[in-house]
Amino acid sequence: MRYRLNVKARVINRIYNTRRILSVNTQRTRQKLISELEEIFELSSTYARGRITWVTSDDDKPRLLTIVEKQFYARIAVFTVQIINSIEKAIDERQIDADLDKLEQMLNKTQTTAKAKAISGEPPGKSEDA
Repeated sequence: MRYRLNVKARVINRIYNTRRILSVNTQRTRQKLISELEEIFELSSTYARGRITWVTSDDDKPRLLTIVEKQFYARIAVFTVQIINSIEKAIDERQIDADLDKLEQMLNKTQTTAKAKAISGEPPGKSEDA
């Protein structure tokens, strides 16, 4: 019986560590993505606002940005902000957290069943589900 409690404690500890790693890695990934997207936003909004008016064409000659190109860069900037907002809200961390909760509940249910079998005198490891 003591071994089972140690197993439960170890599993709960691993679930806790998994949640912590998930949180840290998710935050790190989120920050990296947001940083990259912010650079794209800054560049595209600079073009859209007309702060950069000259670009190099395919034949390496400088030319003015057209209005259509500025509008295109404005759309890119808006879409980039939408992606940033989406990333800030969630990266499916909630689903993983819910799965870990379910795992914890399953563990608790297993421990309750094992205690009931021990009280009834049934040998551990034998079950109708197996």
